[in-house]
Amino acid sequence: MKSVAEQEQDKYSLRGRVFHQIREDILSGKLKPNEELREVAIGEEMGVSRTPVREALRQLELEGLVRIVPNKGAYVTGISAKDVLDIYSIRARLEGLCARMAATAIKKEQLNQLDEIIFLSKYHEQQQHYEQLFMLDSKFHEVLYEACDSQILEHLLKDFHHYVQRVRKSSLSQQQRAEKSTREHEAILGAIRQKDPECADRLATLHVLNTMENVKRHKIEEIVEEQEDLNGKD
Repeated sequence: MKSVAEQEQDKYSLRGRVFHQIREDILSGKLKPNEELREVAIGEEMGVSRTPVREALRQLELEGLVRIVPNKGAYVTGISAKDVLDIYSIRARLEGLCARMAATAIKKEQLNQLDEIIFLSKYHEQQQHYEQLFMLDSKFHEVLYEACDSQILEHLLKDFHHYVQRVRKSSLSQQQRAEKSTREHEAILGAIRQKDPECADRLATLHVLNTMENVKRHKIEEIVEEQEDLNGKD
């Protein structure tokens, strides 16, 4: 017989699993804006009761990804084009702060990881392996977030980075931007290696702003809609 504490832990574990799955489906475009989220159907699909589903939906509402209409149900809000640009604007400030902090807090092991990521990025860039470049880009930022030695900042940045994954993937599928992104990562790493917080801050901020400008030039609304259409054909 499980203790009350163990039962509570299991409940939150179920809620967490449901929460992350629904959030992933929303951010990937599998679940589209205004689509209804039926508690019974989700529970049956994931093999859980309605309680963890309901709790997960409430948590997603707090994140702005779902809206709950009393006596009607829960519906996908999703990430709009404006949301994406807002996230990039916020990320630019926070990534600069992150790089500034990492310049004095980074560990040797993390420096080696970033070196390896840049080395592999250059190889896959030459081979035009854009899926691998996208994964390496994500890994570079994840290591950088960990290197700032702030759990709060790391958590915020990981969430923001994940929210714009569809647009990031489209942006990095363009060879010119993919090459520039790798060079920008290399410059950021150089400033961190030199323990230059000011320079690291400036370069990391500029990196995110450059990505945002690239997204704007390629019509962010079309990218969002295109990804939704592609997911709808799967």
